[in-house]
Amino acid sequence: MDPHLASAPLAYLITFHTYGTWLPGDPRGSVDAHHRLRGTPHVGRAAGRQAASTKLLDHPPVELGPEERTIVLGTIREVCHHRGWALQAAHVRINHVHAVIQAARADHTPERVMNDLKAWATRRIVEAGLRPPGTRLWVRHGSTRHLWRPEAVEAAREYVVAGQGEDRQWATGGSGDRGSAC
Repeated sequence: MDPHLASAPLAYLITFHTYGTWLPGDPRGSVDAHHRLRGTPHVGRAAGRQAASTKLLDHPPVELGPEERTIVLGTIREVCHHRGWALQAAHVRINHVHAVIQAARADHTPERVMNDLKAWATRRIVEAGLRPPGTRLWVRHGSTRHLWRPEAVEAAREYVVAGQGEDRQWATGGSGDRGSAC
């Protein structure tokens, strides 16, 4: 059976950045209305576009400190437990978050998963007194990749846990749940 005909993917790879840290025109590439479909090229470096985007920011770009990264990781675990999602791996960086999550219910789309993670993480950071209420911590959207095959889930887990460098907060799910502090 074609795995794409399954009713739901095995898991999602969710990635989202902090506010203002990856703007249109960035040398790493970006996505816009004309460059967002799978297989289409990203928008390349465009210094003028990046400068114009910088001027539109409501406040300086957000970088997460060590305590904030710890809170975000704990919140990801909390939300997954509360929603009944299986956390396969999570990695919280200074300017972005990766998570591999199995959301069993069909109405729990990857967008819902991502939005719940961002909303709850923001709430916990504000409750801890690390940011004022109303601070925008995250970009509007992010990347929501569907993982249909077990080997895709395993590759995403490996990427999230081992492919992000040393400055990290990460966790893997399952009975051997473990985490590492920065």
